[in-house]
Amino acid sequence: MTALDGPTVRVRVPATSANLGPGFDTLGLALGLHDHVELTALEENAGGAAGEPRRSVVEVHGEGAGRVPRDERHLVLKAACATYDLAGVTRPPLHLTCHNAIPHSRGLGSSASAAVAGIVAACALLGPGKAPDDGAVLDLAARFDGHADNVAACLYGGLVVTWCEDGSFRGARLATLPEVAPVAFVSEHSSSTEATRGLLPDRVPHADAAFTAARAALMVHALTCAPGLLFAATEDRLHQPYRRPAYPATAALVDALRDAGVPAVVSGAGPTVLALTTGEDLPDDLPTGGFTTMRLPVDVDGAVVTG
Repeated sequence: MTALDGPTVRVRVPATSANLGPGFDTLGLALGLHDHVELTALEENAGGAAGEPRRSVVEVHGEGAGRVPRDERHLVLKAACATYDLAGVTRPPLHLTCHNAIPHSRGLGSSASAAVAGIVAACALLGPGKAPDDGAVLDLAARFDGHADNVAACLYGGLVVTWCEDGSFRGARLATLPEVAPVAFVSEHSSSTEATRGLLPDRVPHADAAFTAARAALMVHALTCAPGLLFAATEDRLHQPYRRPAYPATAALVDALRDAGVPAVVSGAGPTVLALTTGEDLPDDLPTGGFTTMRLPVDVDGAVVTG
């Protein structure tokens, strides 16, 4: 590959786990597993055939290599282009290089991380005075992903609470206690958020809604003040029971962890399982066939421009 001819920015984005059990479409947690992207604004005419506009280029290494689009359909590049459009700035051809570690379609926020990476990288290229403000960045990223819990956690790091107000997405960041030590059991199988969301009923009993609302509030308290309450805080009646048929092995692992007293939930739409431990050893006899166990600290930085 020839040397690139324009300014380059480098961005690191974390994996995320949404819902955390009861916080459906509301709570998100950033995790210490990262994708890295490099985005270069190319000179308009350099290197292209005479009379032809220069095209954007995408390189992908690691997760998704050989499977994701390598043109302007690529999510990181689409998000970067949308950022230029939002800023009202003519977009140059771009060269994107992705070094991916976050598993795709496993419930660890890979699509949210991709959208955030593209937006943050484009903002860094645009620079102060041209880049959209923080609120516009969150709102744009959330519209790519469909909801704000994953993207806010990816942007801000730590624990986030998200909501929609006057048609725009909002997020508030909270610091988790240092003893909170998440463990992800990453499934070898993928899952479609759209498919698992299709299993959810249009209505739930009022008692289940009230139960889950209380547990969501308790989850915020447990992660920030009282980790001894995490087991109760991870109970949910709003979405996980209805999604069980989509991934029996995931449901069995959650059940086994909870039977052993470990706070465990489905990560996002699954099929990964997230245990919210405080560093204790886990049982040896868990049904982890088909899962890779990863101890992932809470990421406190969120999306970072590294160069």
